[in-house]
Amino acid sequence: MKITVADSSGFCFGVRQAIKMASDLAKAGEEVEMLGDIVHNENVIREMEELGIRKITELRDGTGKILLIRAHGASKATMEKAKRKNYKVVDATCPMVTDIHKIAVAESLTGRQIIVIGDREHDEVLGIVGQLDHGAIVLENPEDIPNAIPGHIKSASVVVQSTQDIVHVQKIIAKLEQIIPDLVFHNTICGTTRRKQSEIKEMPLLNDIIIVIGSQTSANTKRLYEISKKLNNRTYWLNSPEEVNQNWLTDVKSVGIMAGASTPDYTTDGVIKRIHELTSDIS
Repeated sequence: MKITVADSSGFCFGVRQAIKMASDLAKAGEEVEMLGDIVHNENVIREMEELGIRKITELRDGTGKILLIRAHGASKATMEKAKRKNYKVVDATCPMVTDIHKIAVAESLTGRQIIVIGDREHDEVLGIVGQLDHGAIVLENPEDIPNAIPGHIKSASVVVQSTQDIVHVQKIIAKLEQIIPDLVFHNTICGTTRRKQSEIKEMPLLNDIIIVIGSQTSANTKRLYEISKKLNNRTYWLNSPEEVNQNWLTDVKSVGIMAGASTPDYTTDGVIKRIHELTSDIS
């Protein structure tokens, strides 16, 4: 059996950076807290807990503590509140997400309406919206437009959650161009996401089955799965080697594997090992 792992599979730069920063701080003996999970992956979260990094739900007295801003970023209000609570703030926001913040702020200062295409409750989207003094409009789907976009908007700038599917985004942009005379589109989907989505549009056509690895809470993994499933119905989504089903592998000659941006390499290695074990049993 041939097993092909996508070149772009696994951690993106932003996730890798955030995990390294958190680990280095904890190993140096710092008391580190985070508002939520560092990334959307249970295995990585467990590793952070084992290092003594605490997930908190609200900011209290931060004297002597570090607040690590996660890869998804945080609102301006959160940063300011943390400093008022005496935290030392260490910013592990993905550089690509920071770029989105800068674009949104700069465009907003010119008086343009900011529109964010993304998952409304996702941490990254909340962080983008939270940079602005004036409200941004968040669109998840083209169907949101009639109720979300006031008819008086004449000029707007669009930024995009970094892990969105460009095909889906383009459908929204096409509708916005019909109703907003002066629309500027900033394609802020990150390079790693573009490479992953490019590969996942080819791999399902070249392999008997596709296995997408990542947490059910991971937005980018969900999109990879959805793209692949449309092209190859024998696409499976799992988060651990134990979830590999032997029935998937019957009469299969080729397996394509793609791991989401917050999936550790050891999980992918474990899935490959499990496939070998199960196909050995079949033969």
